[in-house]
Amino acid sequence: MPAVALRVASLGCRRLLDWYSVRLTWERVKKIGFLSFGHWSSSPYSQTRSGSDALLQSVELAVVAEELGADGAYFRVHHFARQLASPFPLLAAIGARTSRIEIGTAVIDMRYENPLYFAEDAGAADLIAGGRLQLGISRGSPEQVIDGWRYFGYSPADGDSDAEMARKHAEVALAVLNGEGFGQPNPRPMFPNPPGLLRIEPYSAGLRERIWWGSGSNATSAWAAHLGLNLQSSTLKDDETGEPLHVQQRKQIEAYHEAWKEAGHDRHPRVSVSRSIFALTTDTDRDYFAGDGNSQDQIGMIDENTRAIFGRSYAAEPDVLVEQLRMDEAIQAADTLLLTVPSQLGVEYNAHVIENILTHVAPALGWR
Repeated sequence: MPAVALRVASLGCRRLLDWYSVRLTWERVKKIGFLSFGHWSSSPYSQTRSGSDALLQSVELAVVAEELGADGAYFRVHHFARQLASPFPLLAAIGARTSRIEIGTAVIDMRYENPLYFAEDAGAADLIAGGRLQLGISRGSPEQVIDGWRYFGYSPADGDSDAEMARKHAEVALAVLNGEGFGQPNPRPMFPNPPGLLRIEPYSAGLRERIWWGSGSNATSAWAAHLGLNLQSSTLKDDETGEPLHVQQRKQIEAYHEAWKEAGHDRHPRVSVSRSIFALTTDTDRDYFAGDGNSQDQIGMIDENTRAIFGRSYAAEPDVLVEQLRMDEAIQAADTLLLTVPSQLGVEYNAHVIENILTHVAPALGWR
């Protein structure tokens, strides 16, 4: 065979192998968890009518999700809203009631966080949970209150934006979570000190590698990769190309993996995407969500400078849903899928939503 033909054949084989590699990556087993915003309201149709309801039902849903075989219980953090806020008491409570399921956030707004107090709380909750925390952090999204982080005592340094302040808070927290001492010990302490500089306690080994960055752009995903953070990509992202959300997210994930490779980290990172997905198996499912079956991506401005794309919901009979999800490039490229759940519909119904996906959808896609 001529040399040119050999090179062409070789190139064709490599491309075929690359295609199979992508397909094998896309069709691997996935971790599947739920993501709750923990809304509560006094609406007559809400089964979550108070902050107490939201917190206690969140614990119960995590317990049931573990029993069903789900892999994660994740919670969004919003301030000044009738939603879940300070996450660590909730995560610790779930950690004490469960034994296997991952417990996480998606995401904690670092504009509002004292990095050292964050590290203390995170370490304590992780130890209670036996090392199962998966903490998503980020610069946050538009909140209920203008510059709400100022009421918490934080302001950006001169010339910095609030996003830059969040990233600096994150960098300090990450350094502390490495477990190295930095505090000068008192020569006359109340209790005996170990030798050397002192670190934040309690320290939980391995937690630093279980921190994720909620990224809304390709640039911040690359920044997260260089810092050795796992990646969370939600249903809201900067509209950088005008393409469908799942395509933009897939490209974001590819940029993240490339940046991770360039950084030379010695472990494999994790990537999650979140979606609203409902398998319609009962009349109740159809009453609630059949109208979402024709959902499309939405475009809007989340502030005066940022055009964003918000992802569609999925709602269909299981066999139709399987084919729709097979075409979602971001879901296929991620190793973890977070199912956003309608928390105000109560624990029993949300357990049904999760079980539907685990039973009727995930096996058909090779995720189980």
